[in-house]
Amino acid sequence: MAEAGPSVLSDVEPESAPGKRRIVHDLPPKPPQTSLGSLFAWTFIAAFAFHLAWAFPRLNALIFIYAYALLHLSPGPSARCSVRLGLLTGLLIFGPLLSWFWRIFGPTAIGLWLVLSFFTAAFVLLLHFWRRQFGPKLIWLIAPMLWTGLEYFRSELYYLKFSWFSVGYVFSGANGLLPIHWLGVYGTGFLIFFVAALISRRNQSFALLSSITLVLGIATNISLPKTPQTTPHPTSSNTVQIAGVQLEFPPDLEVPHHLDRVISAHPAAQIIVLSEYTFDGPVPEHIKRWCRQNNRYLIAGGKEEFRLNDKPAFANTAFVISPRGEVVFQQGKSVPIQFFNDGIAATEQNLWHSPWGKIAIPICYDLSYRRVIDRFVAAGAQAIIVPFMDVTDWGKLQHKQHARIAPLRAAEYSIPIFRLGSSGISQHINSHGTVLAQTTFPGEAELLAGSLEIARPGKIPFDRWLAPFCSGIVAAIIIILASIRLRSIK
Repeated sequence: MAEAGPSVLSDVEPESAPGKRRIVHDLPPKPPQTSLGSLFAWTFIAAFAFHLAWAFPRLNALIFIYAYALLHLSPGPSARCSVRLGLLTGLLIFGPLLSWFWRIFGPTAIGLWLVLSFFTAAFVLLLHFWRRQFGPKLIWLIAPMLWTGLEYFRSELYYLKFSWFSVGYVFSGANGLLPIHWLGVYGTGFLIFFVAALISRRNQSFALLSSITLVLGIATNISLPKTPQTTPHPTSSNTVQIAGVQLEFPPDLEVPHHLDRVISAHPAAQIIVLSEYTFDGPVPEHIKRWCRQNNRYLIAGGKEEFRLNDKPAFANTAFVISPRGEVVFQQGKSVPIQFFNDGIAATEQNLWHSPWGKIAIPICYDLSYRRVIDRFVAAGAQAIIVPFMDVTDWGKLQHKQHARIAPLRAAEYSIPIFRLGSSGISQHINSHGTVLAQTTFPGEAELLAGSLEIARPGKIPFDRWLAPFCSGIVAAIIIILASIRLRSIK
């Protein structure tokens, strides 16, 4: 009689008498495990693919290789191995890209790198537990849901929220076929892991993924003819001439001189923009007087000062000064930077009903958070003006990374953005996400100007609903897997 091969059967009751039937209980098959050497190879492939996709826009489709490699870390020999490999992958990505954290936070930067890497490790670990419990069942759906839910939580929901390096940002500024305006940054991440998970179930899948990545790389970078920005919408539109100057902590008395430079170089400018924290308090009276004398609107960053619980406090605020020299609108910063003295968070987001249309004025990193900008767009925003501050000492790498946010936001919402900083890189971006003009780094006292079209309100992509739903699914999966684990221990 031929000998039986390896069995997945266990708990076999021994025979106590001749002829007694054996009782056999079926157990789910153990998922195939990958050798430790292969796991380390996938770790470095994932990190290398991410860096290439981020650094070279023409190679952004390599992010599919990153997702595919990350999926192949989950069949590790143990949960501990999965966590360590996930952390290592995250550190190989966030450590180099966020090396400027060390300049700001010192050794604390290591903890921040680990916090960000934790979410990569959590994805690999949860996928490992799912495989161990259910095998490859529904991996094509579970993997993108896990990734999107964790990425949304990391970016938008908890105290140390930080959205930079969400996988969708590698397509920032892309003029190709990827429908960013429909998918959104989190929907793009869902699609990437959905495609990678589907392909990972096929034979010779890496070769197939390479071929698809090549096709997607071409498709997402094809330069398509654009409808001129002046006629993209069937509804009527207004165009406002806007200009700004980059100033980092300027003395108040020197600001009028720079404002004179702006209107001398761009006499048609109707709105002048200065950066976040241009003033260490409300807009001074001599600046309001300048607006009256020159018949210009001014948007400038300062502080709204007040008392909170009998103690002095302030809100990081953008003020709009009219040609009559009056404060006609102000908006506080919605998400102050953690670990900085950045004021009290704004409790609401309102729009400036300008003579040209409804304009949102988020401040600096507010633009990094979809939950903030969603509220502006839901209220009917037709354009976005962003005063921000990136201190020169933070370095060129930080400035370049921050500049990846606005083009994707413009493409997501189909809305133009004018973004003016204390130092470069300031940007003028059309509603397709194309950068029309930008300044250099550090660009002290450099000017930026353009025509800002204010047409129909922006539209919120469908991942507004998808991403929070996926975060709920992640919580449900954690509860299910934990319950199963507890029952097995009992």
